[in-house]
Amino acid sequence: MARPTARVLALLELLQSGGTRTVSELAAALGVDERTVRRYAGHLLELDVPVESVRGRYGGYRLAPGYRMPPLMLSDDEALAVLLGLIAGRRAGLTTSAGVASETAAAKIRRVLPERLGRRLDAVLDSLAFTAVGGPPATLTAVGGPPATGTPRPPAAPRSSVLLPLADAVRHHRPIRIRYTAADGRRSERVLHPYGLVSHAGRWYVTGADPARGEDRMFRLDRVSDARTLPGSFVPPAGVDTAERVLTGLATAPYAHEVSLRVEGTAEQIRARIPAGLATLTEVPDAVTQSTWFRVELRVESLTWLPAVIASLDRPFVIERPAELRCLVADFGERLARSARSPHGEGRD
Repeated sequence: MARPTARVLALLELLQSGGTRTVSELAAALGVDERTVRRYAGHLLELDVPVESVRGRYGGYRLAPGYRMPPLMLSDDEALAVLLGLIAGRRAGLTTSAGVASETAAAKIRRVLPERLGRRLDAVLDSLAFTAVGGPPATLTAVGGPPATGTPRPPAAPRSSVLLPLADAVRHHRPIRIRYTAADGRRSERVLHPYGLVSHAGRWYVTGADPARGEDRMFRLDRVSDARTLPGSFVPPAGVDTAERVLTGLATAPYAHEVSLRVEGTAEQIRARIPAGLATLTEVPDAVTQSTWFRVELRVESLTWLPAVIASLDRPFVIERPAELRCLVADFGERLARSARSPHGEGRD
């Protein structure tokens, strides 16, 4: 939680202890100045908490007589779903009043949760990163292109029994043992030093170090069946960008085809159609024309969806490999040309 929000809730806790508390007393308890206390009291009023201002020599603030926030009866899964939904909505821009509504709703819910559950959810929120997925429609955000059916892949939510202990291990730098089922069905137990949790394109991932193999790894949380914290602790590397690690890992994962293109344009123009989770970009300036080109490298299971994406870039490009993709792009261009020349649709395949 952001520090101002936490202090507003701390003010509510002080007022719920009963009686009238002077502004100077509240300021000292919260470690802020008196003007800030008054601002925090205003925030509580915006949350519909009945804070009363008492004037006079011994004046200050108090709660309306008989007021007490009731407990919120939510299971771990329900509370996690509500808070993550509010956060995801704010990240996606699906909120009103510049995000104030989602922030105040989250503060209300967080305030009335049992302390044990509140601490566990705070660990999730502190350790979670979201990736920005833009450009192509949802069917293209999956690595390797859309599913064979052409429909968007369904989201894969992790179990709270997996997510909560993993988040706690991230927050407190504790090793954790996971049971994992790989894409080919192989099952294994791994010890992981987790760096962070990442939500990307309907999937959840954990990144961290595998001490047995001496390398960094990434695991999909919906494939983790059990997670148990182990004794001890570890020191994570400084400045780890967990979201970037996930995007790079997805873009460089082994697939049936390795694709390399050179595209003239800016990184922003390319990323608008080919997100970071699909491809890596390397700048390759053209010394002759003085224009900027990028090498775009992808690993995909199928090539059939790529011609339409390449065409949507609307930029000069060169296909370096594979040769099969050149044929697919040429055929795609011919079909477009035939359809454009035919006013009555005779050119349709």
